[in-house]
Amino acid sequence: LLLAALYVAAAKLGLKLALVHASATAVWPPTGIALAVFRVQDGGMGIRPELLPRIFDLFVQGERALDRGRGGLGIGLTLVKRLVELHGGTVHAQSAGPGTGSVFTVSLPALAAPVPRSVTPMTAAAGPARRVALIEDNADARESLRVLLELYGHEVHEAADGLTGVELVLRLRPDVTFIDIGLPGVDGYEVAQRIRATPHGQELHLVALTGYGLPEDERHARQAGFDAHLTKPVHPAAMQRLLQTTLPGRAPRPR
Repeated sequence: LLLAALYVAAAKLGLKLALVHASATAVWPPTGIALAVFRVQDGGMGIRPELLPRIFDLFVQGERALDRGRGGLGIGLTLVKRLVELHGGTVHAQSAGPGTGSVFTVSLPALAAPVPRSVTPMTAAAGPARRVALIEDNADARESLRVLLELYGHEVHEAADGLTGVELVLRLRPDVTFIDIGLPGVDGYEVAQRIRATPHGQELHLVALTGYGLPEDERHARQAGFDAHLTKPVHPAAMQRLLQTTLPGRAPRPR
């Protein structure tokens, strides 16, 4: 999971992992505690020397094009570092500079293999099943949310861009629609406005998904027509709680 998060975060930051090589070894440092060491190496654009000491700091990002084709929020590698530290480990980045690729090394305390036990899957008992629409352009984020929602027993329909999402929502009229704000072209605010402008748009429940959680961001979402505002990364319990309390066929929103 940590390596997957590292891969996605690095790609978001603009490191562009074109070729990934992962390896794992066990070492015994002077402390006497066995460590599992994972190394992920890419053949991408590399990291500038002056950026290396700050690469895990919040909101630090590599150079990006004006179209933000490799844009992100600058929180991915910070999240990786904190997750690793919560597990008692460390993470380091190495790069010889632009065009040379990068190496990320994660060291974690080695643990004994767990005793196998039965797993109890999530069931519909966690709450009523809903018809859900998910509009998210990031394929990894969209898949993760879809899998999570389906584990809770919900019926999920996806769209990868704003215009397709508007058509999907108006056709299906789902119980709840989760809309990423940072969609390319037609952003999430405009998606909500276009839905609300239709005859049945006022009856639908729209939830904004965004990495920005300041009060003015929530006010902006409300003004655009959203009923709720969730800040990424969204906690599964918060999403399920919202789905449990949303009733299908609710009264139209006041204009």
